[in-house]
Amino acid sequence: MTVYALNLFDVANRDEYLAYSKRSVAEVARYGGQVVALGKFRENVVGEVAGRQVLILVEWPDKDAFDGYCNDPTLADLHEHRENGTSAYVWQLFDRLDDLRPVLKLVT
Repeated sequence: MTVYALNLFDVANRDEYLAYSKRSVAEVARYGGQVVALGKFRENVVGEVAGRQVLILVEWPDKDAFDGYCNDPTLADLHEHRENGTSAYVWQLFDRLDDLRPVLKLVT
């Protein structure tokens, strides 16, 4: 089942994040992931969540592909650049839905 990884963060160290971004596209693709949206924060409309500078939405074929990317020991240095290059990181997974029926289904 397709999984979306929502990444929200601030850039804390430009050089570290550049080191991550230069390699990450190819490594994400190697595990079947694809960036489907990039965004720069504009404004809070509703809610009390602090805005982050950057939004990245990555589509993964399934949770195993995401886990493979995250847990590949050959990518430990790559993930270190992401961790050192960002702050206030929010990383959440969402299952793909064709419609909202599963969410709106009444609990019995």
